[in-house]
Amino acid sequence: MTRTITRDELKAVLGSANAPVLIEALPARYYVDAHLPGAINIPHDAIDENVKTILPDPDAPIVVYCANGPCKNSGIAQMALSKLGYSNVRDYHDGKQDWREAGLPLQGQGVLAVTA
Repeated sequence: MTRTITRDELKAVLGSANAPVLIEALPARYYVDAHLPGAINIPHDAIDENVKTILPDPDAPIVVYCANGPCKNSGIAQMALSKLGYSNVRDYHDGKQDWREAGLPLQGQGVLAVTA
């Protein structure tokens, strides 16, 4: 079963005491260019048993995302994590494009710095 999270729901929980682990499921070059604040990079095709060293708690809240709605990487990552026993994984289906279009901040080398 696919569990999703909206941009507004994600914004509300980021920075809270119960903030999820945020995972960008795209290849590293896209993560380096721009990613959601606080996200870690685990490409969808790199999720295997080794992820348990990074994410030891199978019940921790996790949100996966990729480029946008048509991108399938976050859904693949969500399924892979579920198969490994992670029980609280949600997919930010609209992804980085939705975040950017809402004018929300991104981190990375390709993000233009704003000066005051």
